[in-house]
Amino acid sequence: MTMKFSILPCAVALMAGPILSCYGSPDIPGTDEWPSWRGPNRNGHADPSQVLPEALDPAKHTLWDAPIPGRGHGSPIVVGEHIYLVTADEGKQTQSLLAYDRGTGDLAWTTVIHSGNFPERINRKATHANNSPAHDGEKLYVTFVNDGAACATALNLKGEKVWTTRLTDYTVHQGYGASPMVYRSLLLVCADNKKAGAIFGLNRRTGEVVWKVDRPQIPNYTPPIVQKIDGRDQLVISGCEKVISLDPMTGKLLWEAKGSTQETVTSPVTDGKRVFISGGWPKNHVHAVEGDGSGKVVWRNISRVYVPSMLVTKGHLYAVMDGGAAMCWDCQTGQRKWKGVLGGTFSSSPVLVGGDIHVINENGEYFKFNADPGKFKITHKAEIGDQVFATPVFCGGRVYVRVAVFEGDQRREKLLCLGNRPKD
Repeated sequence: MTMKFSILPCAVALMAGPILSCYGSPDIPGTDEWPSWRGPNRNGHADPSQVLPEALDPAKHTLWDAPIPGRGHGSPIVVGEHIYLVTADEGKQTQSLLAYDRGTGDLAWTTVIHSGNFPERINRKATHANNSPAHDGEKLYVTFVNDGAACATALNLKGEKVWTTRLTDYTVHQGYGASPMVYRSLLLVCADNKKAGAIFGLNRRTGEVVWKVDRPQIPNYTPPIVQKIDGRDQLVISGCEKVISLDPMTGKLLWEAKGSTQETVTSPVTDGKRVFISGGWPKNHVHAVEGDGSGKVVWRNISRVYVPSMLVTKGHLYAVMDGGAAMCWDCQTGQRKWKGVLGGTFSSSPVLVGGDIHVINENGEYFKFNADPGKFKITHKAEIGDQVFATPVFCGGRVYVRVAVFEGDQRREKLLCLGNRPKD
């Protein structure tokens, strides 16, 4: 199916306008903030200079915990003095954005984005709040599916709505989990689905559609991620049976390659030359594609890395498979360096802090292992909550993680802040 591409007249003026925020830069230095999905550089890398507990233990290192009303799998973001996350109350039929005080965990404000009109069915593991907000230093951005449509909303830092844009009709297959991304003057949003899938570049100030790329009528869940590949910024999207690269400012197709399966969840990662993608339905695969525009598939295997996103560091690709194994491959050749056993089922993505990889399975079992292609070694384990689907955030020497705990038949969600306690 041929992609349809359109760019609106307002785009010319917008592209010539000022870049509003450093958060839209393709690469920014290590920071004690986490302004969007997968962190400041959108690759799962946290600031390597931060000091974390050597052996993370909630009994010793919980600085505060805060109740989260409703239910969600969206990871938090951390900017300035606040932590932001989305949630959904299935009883009240509300989808909301929450702001917590970073120092105390106190709830600062709650804004209901949508009321009523939830999809009739979603996957039993999913919720109606599965993604992360984005922050550009001036506003917050959230995306939800509601009333049969994918919608994007901007809010000011007091939690007041600035604009809402209905993007496209949306038929829910499993759920919606594509986090939005700030890029220069735009907000990038993916809304692949069986009815009217599309990728959008929105004017961050007004919510107007600057460009739109129509997509095949296939369900897919990957978010927009811009990275510098082969010397230029590229918006790479996998799924819908191909890998495509777009110019993030215009939506223009740069290149495409066959080989992706229909449904992907993970965010693409890169070593600067190649793009690494994975998928899990109907076929399992991990593969590397040249980012130079040739679309050449460099290597491929059939590992099932469907939900947790991967990591690239020092010439090697690391992954945590849904089924509980950790993997390491050589980026250039695809040679498997090792396969290690963690255990459990994973939905949360791994995070790299210095030379360590941190990840939590669905049962709340936390693992830390070395990012070392020479050998697989688990250096620490702990129990963090009873259930975890959201990816934890590591910034400023703190770990912020969304967990669920069970009290009898009651499931409650909490936001935990873990770290070294201040010395007296």
